[in-house]
Amino acid sequence: MKNIVIKLFLIAILVITSSCNSNNKKSCPDFSPEQEALISSKKGIVPMRVLLTTDRKDSLLLRSKSEDIKQIKQNPLLDTLVRRMLSTVQDSASLGVGIAAPQIGILKRVILVQRFDKEGEPFEAYINPTIIQKTALKQDCREGCLSIPDTSGITTNRSYAVMIEYRTLSGEKYTEMVEGFTAVIFQHEIDHLDGILFIDHLENN
Repeated sequence: MKNIVIKLFLIAILVITSSCNSNNKKSCPDFSPEQEALISSKKGIVPMRVLLTTDRKDSLLLRSKSEDIKQIKQNPLLDTLVRRMLSTVQDSASLGVGIAAPQIGILKRVILVQRFDKEGEPFEAYINPTIIQKTALKQDCREGCLSIPDTSGITTNRSYAVMIEYRTLSGEKYTEMVEGFTAVIFQHEIDHLDGILFIDHLENN
């Protein structure tokens, strides 16, 4: 009897594992069915709606903390999310220099940053980014936000340089020092992952 129970338990594990790897369960383990539906509602080149602080329901999401992406490699839904984030931040209706997944209603630790410190100023995707070190030297910077319409202000407490740790879409882990305006973008977008908005820094100036 004990052996039968063990066999049934092992079979159940295999069924669960295979269902996570099935193309019909692309949201497993990282995306809920609601998130999957939102990401997959249009093609990857179609921009998504940007959440706004002027909407109460949107504001609650923007003030929420995001979760890490666990399965980075061979995650087609993550690839689609990044493509749609890029389409959104480059769209004329919401043109910006960076965007975080929470701004389109997906509470996952994914950001896109325009690298003004690189040739061609490309947008690049960062998965599970964290700031592991900051300089004591600060810089003043005028900031705005796609999610806060018709509002800008000068923050004075952004570090001049930050050390960031992140993974790429192919799963590789990197540590990198970023300086100047690009460092401000990273601080701004990583703040979004923790429910922090740039106007919070204006209050602390």
